[in-house]
Amino acid sequence: MNSQAPTLAVSTVIFALRATDSDEATPGTLWLPLVRRIREPFEGRWALPGGPIGGDESLADAAARNLLETTSLTSRYLEQLYAFGTVDRSPSQRVVSIVYWALVRPDEAERAAESENVRWFAADDLPSLAFDHNTIVEYALWRLRNKMEYSRIAHAFLGERFTLTQLREVYEAVLRKPLDPANFRRQIESTKSVVATDERLAGGRHRPPRLYRYNESFDLADNGPLPVL
Repeated sequence: MNSQAPTLAVSTVIFALRATDSDEATPGTLWLPLVRRIREPFEGRWALPGGPIGGDESLADAAARNLLETTSLTSRYLEQLYAFGTVDRSPSQRVVSIVYWALVRPDEAERAAESENVRWFAADDLPSLAFDHNTIVEYALWRLRNKMEYSRIAHAFLGERFTLTQLREVYEAVLRKPLDPANFRRQIESTKSVVATDERLAGGRHRPPRLYRYNESFDLADNGPLPVL
């Protein structure tokens, strides 16, 4: 048995809504950036962004730093997801990874540094990744889809102001199913989780849709789960 102390690292699953290659006008696909490993183990395989933890930084700071260094991304939503530490997850040494997940808006995702070794992939159509990173992404997707029901997490993909169509597209992309627009509007408005503003979305040939914002006083603990699933 290897008595060497485990190495501690952080990895980050970054989700963003991006248009598909075939339809740039439709933002309804969930993507994440991966980095190509340039050394063994798993040289040449794609993996989640990550790296070691500095001796003088917190776990969250290490996750944010590694995210910035590998993809040039920052995220307003960065949350610890889980710790992965099975004995055989790395063939060369024992590694325990503290995994964070980040959600970024489409405009933020466009600023990600893409190169030969950094590329976006559809979250539900990944190649075979290094280590146990496929399992990590599957867990992150499961967590995200469950959290859509009882938290405000959908709004991490949006700006401060958004249309109900944009909000519905977030739900459809994450849940991978269409939602009836009229029912969605009725259910969201009935929860009072969003508030209509006096602003409207600029542009377009038709009457511009109204913009909404989050209701800061809305408490899901008092109002129950959102009925859109």
